[in-house]
Formats: sequence, structure tokens, C-alpha cells
Amino acid sequence: MSDTQSPEDKKPAPQIDLERLSLVAIATHNMALILDASGFIQWVNPSFEEHTGHQLEDVAGARPRDILYGPTTDPETVRRIDCKFHRAEQFEEDILLFTRSGAPFWVHVYCVPTGAEQGVKPGFIVIMNNISDRKQGERGLRIAASVFDRSHEAIIITDHNNCIVDVNPAFSRITGYSRSDVLGLNPSILSSGRHSQAYYRAMWQSIEKTDHWRGEIWNRRKNGEEFIELQSISRIHLDEPGSYYHVASFTDITALKNHAKELDRVANYDELTGLPNRQQLEDRLRRARAQADLHEQNLAVCYLDLDGFKVINDSFGETAGNQMLCTLAGRLAKALRSGDTVARLGGDEFGLILQGDNNNAVYDRILSIINEPLDPGTGTGPISLTASLGITRYPADNSDAEGLIRHADQAMYSAKEKGRNLLHFFDPELNEHRQQRREQLTEITRALENQEFELYFQPQVRIAGCKVVGFEALIRWNHPHRGLLYPDAFLPTLANSHLEVPLGQWVLKEAIHQMNLWQTAGEDLSVSINISAQHLMDRSFTGFLESYLHSHPDVKPSQITLEVLESTALDDIRLAGNVLARCQELGFQIALDDFGTGFASLTYMRTLPVDQVKIDKSFVSNMLDDGNDRAIVESVIFLGQRFAHPIVAEGVETMEHIRALHQLGCDYIQGYGIARPMPASKISGWLNEWRKEKARKNIQELPHAGKAGVANASEAYRTANDNDAGPAL
Repeated sequence: MSDTQSPEDKKPAPQIDLERLSLVAIATHNMALILDASGFIQWVNPSFEEHTGHQLEDVAGARPRDILYGPTTDPETVRRIDCKFHRAEQFEEDILLFTRSGAPFWVHVYCVPTGAEQGVKPGFIVIMNNISDRKQGERGLRIAASVFDRSHEAIIITDHNNCIVDVNPAFSRITGYSRSDVLGLNPSILSSGRHSQAYYRAMWQSIEKTDHWRGEIWNRRKNGEEFIELQSISRIHLDEPGSYYHVASFTDITALKNHAKELDRVANYDELTGLPNRQQLEDRLRRARAQADLHEQNLAVCYLDLDGFKVINDSFGETAGNQMLCTLAGRLAKALRSGDTVARLGGDEFGLILQGDNNNAVYDRILSIINEPLDPGTGTGPISLTASLGITRYPADNSDAEGLIRHADQAMYSAKEKGRNLLHFFDPELNEHRQQRREQLTEITRALENQEFELYFQPQVRIAGCKVVGFEALIRWNHPHRGLLYPDAFLPTLANSHLEVPLGQWVLKEAIHQMNLWQTAGEDLSVSINISAQHLMDRSFTGFLESYLHSHPDVKPSQITLEVLESTALDDIRLAGNVLARCQELGFQIALDDFGTGFASLTYMRTLPVDQVKIDKSFVSNMLDDGNDRAIVESVIFLGQRFAHPIVAEGVETMEHIRALHQLGCDYIQGYGIARPMPASKISGWLNEWRKEKARKNIQELPHAGKAGVANASEAYRTANDNDAGPAL
């Protein structure tokens, strides 16, 4: 039987009815259109409606260009399509169209003219296939290729065997290797040999674990020059299992690293000497503190300043001075132990960090190095320098890095004040005291501004006649947080400060103002006001008194007693005498307060113009039990009588004190036995009670009144203030 069939044996192709064929146009995902001979739409399939959003009834009779073209449809493609339509020719084109909502999409258009040859009316059949995804992919490939070729970063692509399959032009520019030089080779041809095998193992472990690695790596160019690069490696997996590529990109950061090193040198090192600068010293000190804490060790921070180096610069010139600084810097650096630091802080100042506890020998060596002769190079021969060295020790001084340097600087100035070529240790406790004093002075400044101070008044009584002759003004501080403060809580801080005069002026003004108020109320009372030595010696003191009295003409200066502490040192006793004499000329009374507690009692009594003497309360309080104190009180009273100065005894607490003082010839008394200090608002009431009691008992002299009489008279003002022994201003 023959393997071939004759034409007669072939079966005719089955005939497909037109309805079934039309289903193809309806079912296909391609867009189908039927146009008449003029290019107007006669029919579109459902896929066209789905893709474009246009329904057949809406587009029938319209041209495709009127409903599908948009602002970015390529005009040249449109021109070619129009030409083909005009010639009734078959064509294929890719063109960007737009949906009814304005969304763009790419299609491949295949158009076939129809007519008599097919046994139908003339027209066109158009088939459009959506190729947006393909176009997007092609666009991505073009962009990727452009990035690959134009990137300033070098790019290497290797296969799963780590053989190079492609490199970009930037790779050749950076490494010097052409593409043909490296295809098929391992990237290890670039290795500089600087990194260990462990470094590369860690890199590949990261790639195996995370599909990525990034870091800095040293490599070598084709010409042998080493360079440092910032490299990123990614593993790209393909669809096939176990199939992947490596893509590495890197940038040459050699110039950047060199620039960073130069910036670090400028930022952290002294340009002249090459030593670390202050910033670097602080950074190292912070690390040294941390290490000292960790290992429980000590540090010494030193601040060294050359004595009189400005004279060297002025005498030999800046160039010679700079050369000497460089020489000294080198000597200091060589003299230090491993782990120690010397830095130039500016000018002729150096800072040092010394490890350990026993650095006394190092301190001596540092000063000796400075003392070694130096030749300024001007032909004048060698000269010798000295330095002042300030030292603070950590953790005894538990400050931060900046604080330690500042404290060493303070100690250096103390060494310089003592002389040349000396060292001085910073005292943290003394510094804390000074800091507390600064803080309290700030508080006192605020208190003056906020009117937190108030004057209390303690009566002074003449024994003969039992008459209240005046009051001593005593300052109090109504502290917003600590309550009422007595003078001993803040006056020691005030001593020799810039606030001593302003606060003294406030007391004077307030006391005189209160005298004015009493005088208006019909009370003719005298006031004693304490004056500190600094306030007294202030050049504006007498002028201030004159000015304030001028503004209060009703106040009599003779009713104001200025009390000068005998225990206060007056540096210029002649000037002090002149000031007090001027005060007497103005009509003021002068009292020598706390007499017997200083070192120049007799000198002050003989030299200063004094109207009154006040015996210190420490002698009066103990005179009943201590024969020495009684003898001192008796001697002071005797001296007062000889110099014709009335005597006021402070610290009178009992009737026995009063009797004893009266027997010794004392004129006036003051103390808790009469009354405690009281606010100005209480004075009037207390005076009324005193006078009533005096009139009721017909008291002529306190020694005859009896203890009960004094107690009753002063009962008008008994407070719970049990500690009022602080100094008065």
C-alpha cells in the first residue's frame, strides 16, 4: 500500500458558518474595528469597548483618531497611518492611544483594506493589540542600559561563578582596565592585598545571608596605584532555581578620604606645632575619663602657660617666637609617657593629660623642660623660660572634660599669682564654696530687685530714766523658699562683693524712710545703722548720705548713728577717719560697734572720731559667770568714760545683767532682756506697752524695776524667733 495519497483521496476543508466566525471577533482579547471606505467606524468588538471605555453606539460614525488620539500621540506615526488610509494600503504601526478617561496605552495596529476582492463593500478591518507592558519593559531596559553606560559609579556584573560578564565605562575610567581586559576574570584582579582573608569571608557571609554587602575596601588600579572605594554588592536571583548574578557598584572615595583627613587635621591639630588642639584634647579627655572610671584609675589635667612670652615675641619677633614654641612642643611630647597627651591650646598655653596617681616627677620634669635654654635664632644666644602650671586631679575633681580644663586653667592663674616657675593644685571644695557664693550673690541680686529684704528694729534703752532712746536697724531676708533668714545666713557671702555697697545703701534709705514715717506718726526716735568697711570706704558714701538727707529734710542727722564694726579691718585708717569726720560734720553720730573683738581696739578709739562705743555681746552675755569677760566689760566702760564716749552694752538678757552694768557705770543697754528685734509695724504697739508699764510701776531706773517689771514691759513683743544672734548689717 502506497504511503502517499492521490489528490482525489484528500478530504475537502470543513465549511464554517459566518455566525461562528463572528464569534471569533467577539471572543478575542484583541480590539477589532470595522471601518467604511472613508475611515469611519461601523463596528467595534467588546474588547475594544473594555479597553477604551467607548461603547459602539457612542463611536459609530466617528473616526478612530477623533476618539483615541491624545496630546502625546506621535504626530509622525499619525501622518504615516493617514497616508496608508488614503492609499487604502495594509499597514502595521505601534502607537500611543488614550482611553475615554484619558489614560494612555500602547497598541500594535494591524490594518487590512477590504473590497471587491473579498466580495464585500470597500472599507478596513483594524486589529489592535495592547502592548503597554512590552513598551514599559522596553523603556525600563533602555533606562537601565543608559544608567549602566552613563553612571559615574563603576558597575561590575558577575555570574554565579563570580566571573565578570560585563563592566560599564566608569569601571574602566576608575580602574584603568578596559572591558575586554576583564571579561571572564574574577574581580580579585583588583585586590590590593591590604585586607585579610577573614575580611573577605565576612563579606561573602553577608552576601550569602542577606544577598547584600556594603563597605569600604582598598583595591588597586591597572597602573598599580592603590585607591579606596565605597562598594555595594547585591546578589540578583533569576527565575531559574540556583541561577543568580552579582552586581557590584563602587565609587572612588580616595580624594574624599584625603580631604576628610585634612579636615580632621585642621579641626583637631594645631597648625604650628602639629600637637592636638583644644578640641582634640577635650575629646581625648572624655575618653580618658571613661577609661579611668572603668579601671578605677586617676588622671591629672594640667594647664601650662609660659611666663612673659609676649616679651619674647616683642623682642625677637613672631617668627622666632613660633620656632621656640615648636621646639618646646617637641620637647614636651618626647618627655611624656605612653598614653599621656600634650596639646597646644593657643598662644603660649599647653594642656596635658597625665595617666595614673604619682605624677609629681612628671610635673617637675615639665617645668625643667621649659627651663632648658632655647636659642631664638637671632644671634643673641640661648635664653631660659619659665612657666606656670595649674593641675586638677580626676576623680577628686569630678567635672566633665571642659570643666577639668577650666579648673586647671584657674589653678594655673593661682600659680602665676604666687610667682613664676611654680605649680598650683585646684581645690574642688574651695571651688564648690565659690560656686555656692556666686549662686547666693545671684539670689541676693534678685532679692534686692524683688524687695525681699526687710528691716527689723531692736530697742536701745538708757538705764537712767528707763527711757527708750532709739532702735538698731537689723536686716532680714524674707526668702521665697527658705522663709525668714537672719543676717548670719547671707551677710558673710556679701562681704567684699559687688553687692555690699548696694545693699548698704538700701539699708540706709529704708532706715531713714522709716524714721520719716515714725516722725509723721509723732514718734521722735533715733536709729542706729550698721556700716560695713567696704561701704564706708566707698567714694560715694558721704555724697549718698548728703543726697538722701536732702530729699528727706524732716529727718535730723543727729538722730542717726552710723555703727562701724571694730572687728572690721580698715585698710586706710586715716581715710576712714576723714570719712567719719565728714559724717560728723553732716550731723551724724558715730559708734564703734563690737568693741573688744578686733585687733586695733585702742587704736580705733584713739584715732577715729567716735561718739559712742558698743560692747560686744559675747563679753556681756558671759560677764556674770566669767571674771575675764567682766573685767573686759569694766575696762571698756572705764575707757569710754575717760574718752567721754557713752557706752552701749549689747546682749543684755537678764535683770542681773542690767544691775551689774549699772553698777559698772554703763549708760545704755540692748538685748533680749528688753525686746527681740521686731518689724517696723510692731514698734508703735511695743512702745505704748512699754510706756504704760513704766507709768504704772513708776519706774525711774531699770535696776529698781525688778525682773518682773522688765518682763511685763517687754511682753508686748515676745516672738518665737529663738536665734537672732547673727551679725547685723
